[in-house]
Amino acid sequence: MSEPGHIELERAVHSIWSGRRHREDFGDLYPLVESIAREGLLQPITITPDGMLICGARRLAAIRKLGWKTVNVWVRSGISTTLGQLLAEQDDNLLHKPLTRTEEATLYAELKALMAEDAAGRQEASRFTSKQENSRSNGAATVAAPQKGETRQQAALMVTGRNAYTSLERINELQQIAADLSQPDDVRERASHELDRIDAGGSITGAQQRIRAAQCLAELDTLAADPAQPAGIRDTAASGAARLRELEHTARPADLQRLAEIAVERAKTATKKRPNQLASARLHAVEEPGREFLPVRSFVYLWDELSTWTERYDPEAIGLALSKEQWVMFEQAVAATVAFLDLARAARDAHRHTA
Repeated sequence: MSEPGHIELERAVHSIWSGRRHREDFGDLYPLVESIAREGLLQPITITPDGMLICGARRLAAIRKLGWKTVNVWVRSGISTTLGQLLAEQDDNLLHKPLTRTEEATLYAELKALMAEDAAGRQEASRFTSKQENSRSNGAATVAAPQKGETRQQAALMVTGRNAYTSLERINELQQIAADLSQPDDVRERASHELDRIDAGGSITGAQQRIRAAQCLAELDTLAADPAQPAGIRDTAASGAARLRELEHTARPADLQRLAEIAVERAKTATKKRPNQLASARLHAVEEPGREFLPVRSFVYLWDELSTWTERYDPEAIGLALSKEQWVMFEQAVAATVAFLDLARAARDAHRHTA
């Protein structure tokens, strides 16, 4: 019978090799030898197609003591040369060539999957071991399979010598985005570029934040170009995308991600009205009850973005640079904002007096 990811077959014991990765002292093998002699090997050992032992060193040692000529094995393909080398040299934790950060992450993901698969196999095998038998009778798991966090820690320690799985997981996310054909081409290219920056010593957190902003930008572009969307959504999305492109090379990655997420939220919550119609609707809120408005959450997002806008522009430069039409639009926006503020303040004061 074959298991997912394995081919089960019979192999000559002498053809299985352990390299330098396994310990020489296996402890007292007698109970294991006796159990295998009595019950057989419940769970096959795991090897690569060329016969390198991956899992089951104690079982192999016991089988050799029994003088078996052949043994059932699981052949696990798809293991990279680098992973095979790491498994063969984990005792001294040396590799011939230092790995880049992204190579470490690739190896970590492969090793983590292998460890989780082997742990699941050992746990499954333990279900068939009776309570009266030696719990190590066939190399089955004597405890529950490692939890996700434990597997990540073990894999990170084997690859890097440090408990650095958080950084490795973040790099894996970027690698998945770069390889994901469902992602926009620009996002995939940016993810690949960010991985190169990480190998050159760049910030992993900054890379994640820039990629999140790139994903938001792609979403805004899609909304802006979608004729099925209302005009207000398309206009808001196009405006947000243009603003992000202005800032993507100057803003801090954390700020860029925050602004990008705000821009997507604003676009998705925009009504069918165009921006100038929205300003008019706000001014006539009292005169035209029942009109549909944006949610309070959208308002909070908007003013979170605008809270420091006066610190980011030079008033003298703005005053000299704006055209007549742009200046009129700016004054109208300020006047509408002041009028809106007066209405909101009046409602707030009235509520306080009646509360």
